Amino acid sequence: MDMHELELFCAAKANAGLDFITPLHKVLASQRYVMGNETRSFENEFAGYLGVNHCISVANGSDALELALRSLDVPSGGRVVTVANAGFYASSAIYAIGAEPVYLDVDSATLNLCPSALAAVLDASIAAIIVTHLYGQLAAIEDIIRLASAAGIPVVEDCAQAHGARRNGKLAGSFGAVACFSFYPTKNLGALGDGGAVVTNDHDIATRLRQLRQYGWAQKYQVAIPGGRNSRMDEMQAAILRIKLPYLDGWNEQRRSIAQRYNAAFAGFDARLPCSTASDYVAHLYVVRLADRQRFISALKRKAITADIHYPTPDHRQAAYIARPPLPLTVTGLACDTVVSLPCYPGLAADEVDRVIAAVSAYFKQEG
Repeated sequence: MDMHELELFCAAKANAGLDFITPLHKVLASQRYVMGNETRSFENEFAGYLGVNHCISVANGSDALELALRSLDVPSGGRVVTVANAGFYASSAIYAIGAEPVYLDVDSATLNLCPSALAAVLDASIAAIIVTHLYGQLAAIEDIIRLASAAGIPVVEDCAQAHGARRNGKLAGSFGAVACFSFYPTKNLGALGDGGAVVTNDHDIATRLRQLRQYGWAQKYQVAIPGGRNSRMDEMQAAILRIKLPYLDGWNEQRRSIAQRYNAAFAGFDARLPCSTASDYVAHLYVVRLADRQRFISALKRKAITADIHYPTPDHRQAAYIARPPLPLTVTGLACDTVVSLPCYPGLAADEVDRVIAAVSAYFKQEG
């Protein structure tokens, strides 16, 4: 079982006991499968959970990022700040609209966009900033928003791994001009298939997003703005998400509890651990950094424990799009060479967590 299969298996365990049959039967009985009551209700409930004015559901998280940039009128050729250690998802959206990514280095503790690196490049040529809350760790979003606001540049939050992360009462997705979510099954809030959303407090941006997700229509068959597409969440996914949303904070607490056990057990080892296990971290992934990760992964595999790498290749080194960062990406490069993800999901039993701790401890004792 690889890490992806393990994620799906653990997601299924976390969902055990939830009644999905009743809402699915309700959708079937309604004979309305797209843009119906379940979708509208989920949009309202998710916006309420986040404390924002508008939630616009879309087909997936990748579309959410692309349409968010389009809603901000980022032009073809425009320069968009992002990071290079987050799996290429933001980069895909930037390239999809014909814009240019501007890769900046990450903070060594959080592995998120570094505010001081951002301050060094902000000028009139920057059209937008994408801030990824990587691994479920809230970025230094307040500092980033302050810098961006002073320069008049909109911030897009990529919250695909950070559902429910919060700081000082504000949740991931409520800071930027727009924010994007994925509801892929392994996310902290996951559907049974693909789904995504863009959220905002801005009425005009919300109006554009509703047009962009449906061909650019102002009304049926009347295309009013360019860049539109067919990107709609189906009613079944929305119905499932409505069932699961009330459980999100509890599941996040389960994730944090596992991360806290790991951090306590691994504190004396020669590895870099997550910098926070507080409410600003929802432990979408529990990621450690260590020098010889292949040896480490092999040692765990011999004990039937799966580990993975999120993410091994920085965006600017991907073969399809070789890019030249304006500044050295020293921390980014080191992170991509050393990160390892350990199992950390709701549904992991206490004895399974014990097995991971025992295997990791045995590895470091042997190495020591």
